[in-house]
Amino acid sequence: MRYFAQRLFDGLVFKSNQIITIKNQKIVSVEQGTADEADTLLSGLVTPGFVDVQVNGGGGKLFNNEPNLATLETMSRAHQTFGTTAMLPTLITDNLATMTLAADAVALALTNKIPGIIGIHFEGPHLSSPKKGIHPESHIRPISEKELALFKRKDLGVVCVTLAPENVSCDVIKELVSSGVKICLGHSNASVEQTLAAIDAGATGFTHLYNAMSPLTSRAAGMVGAALLRDEAYCGLIVDHEHVDKVSCQLAIKCKTSKKLMLVTDAMSHVGSNQTSLTFAGMEISRTGNKLTIEGGRLAGSALDMATAVRNTVTNLDTPLDQTLQMASSTPAKFVELQNTKGQLSEGYDADWIVLTDDLHVTQTYIGGKQVFSV
Repeated sequence: MRYFAQRLFDGLVFKSNQIITIKNQKIVSVEQGTADEADTLLSGLVTPGFVDVQVNGGGGKLFNNEPNLATLETMSRAHQTFGTTAMLPTLITDNLATMTLAADAVALALTNKIPGIIGIHFEGPHLSSPKKGIHPESHIRPISEKELALFKRKDLGVVCVTLAPENVSCDVIKELVSSGVKICLGHSNASVEQTLAAIDAGATGFTHLYNAMSPLTSRAAGMVGAALLRDEAYCGLIVDHEHVDKVSCQLAIKCKTSKKLMLVTDAMSHVGSNQTSLTFAGMEISRTGNKLTIEGGRLAGSALDMATAVRNTVTNLDTPLDQTLQMASSTPAKFVELQNTKGQLSEGYDADWIVLTDDLHVTQTYIGGKQVFSV
């Protein structure tokens, strides 16, 4: 099957008049040419689908509240409308039984080839209480053999674990990394020394930079300082203009560049739905505009989608479009080590792409060459 794109960003450069040929859900070739009558015309900017490594919910469903296959299908469909073609369903700190149900649901989704699901992100439960955010205090705990065994399962696709390095030893981090687990640091009050040691032990990412982590100050660099200092570390950033100041966002992009900065949503169930209120762990999470809070005004995840994150980054942070698209696709794909299949429109890659209007709204989403959304 052939598609014709007048404008295309392949993950590296912009091109014009490109013919995309696909077979068996893969891209066979992308080359300049002239459309013929049999080609499917793609009207708009064709770009690699977005890869979101932190998705708590969508379409009115929160993964923690209903950790099952139906929830994953609903979440994926909701985010596909905003250009996400690959995602890590994210489980907020919970008990072991819920963690196991979530893992089983992801394993089933992968077996059933549910479009968009590539693995699982366990955000906790081995976090720091002073930086817990909305993570339930009652479930924050030291790591045990049971959690280690769960994280090491080989039927979960990409496994990412967010932990606080002051509460998990470097030896455990090394053990998890050697088993193929991606370690992110976050919800932590760690010193810069503890953070750097965790990076040296194999941690490669930071969960929602700036938020729920020890700050950069004049006499203590903290986790933020370590994240900005170490060139090899990937950083997720929530660009909803609620979580992080615009200048702080620009500083992060300047320090990390589009090669290591990942746009993430931290989306709750509100995204892709008309939901205004959600109960989680006894807390009422309310939506006002684009802001989600619990009683007292504390932020509680986001109502952000990836397309909005891209628009905010281009329009309000003055970031070039090519760099912004990389932060939404190829960079997170590299973080989860799917850089040979996701985040680029080239021979051998998955046929995952989206079509954007001039003002960067999604009109079509394709996963494996199949259209899964169209306005």
